[in-house]
Amino acid sequence: MTEFSNPDDGGVKTLLSNTKTIALVGASPKPERPSNGVLKFLLDRGYHVIPVNPGQAGHQIHGQTVVAQLSDINEPVDMVDIFRNSDDAAGVIDEAIAIGAKSVWMQLGVINVPAADKAVDAGLVTVMNRCPAIEIPRLFASDWHVS
Repeated sequence: MTEFSNPDDGGVKTLLSNTKTIALVGASPKPERPSNGVLKFLLDRGYHVIPVNPGQAGHQIHGQTVVAQLSDINEPVDMVDIFRNSDDAAGVIDEAIAIGAKSVWMQLGVINVPAADKAVDAGLVTVMNRCPAIEIPRLFASDWHVS
């Protein structure tokens, strides 16, 4: 097994362009939390974002109904965006694999190489320790929206 490495810029750009539905695990209703801001950013760029947080299930964040866990989602998920601590990432990745997600994105500070390797081995495009709200403006025009 080789050491994990993120996709190159072209791979990240392809991932972000092909993704339509994102399950955001660890979504918070608190505006000061990074997950809240990123959820809004992704919605504003045209993504369909499903917030996941067992403590907020049934409530809404930015007009989106929160589900308790990934298995509660009744539609295909392209990406699972992980806003949980690094130790929790492995369990979230197991759930992402179980629901047939195409990719996982571990946010800035979420670093778990064995979990990332497991996702890659299961065929998921995997990004670790990055943020789509940083990568999208870096890789695309400022007014870019997913189509």
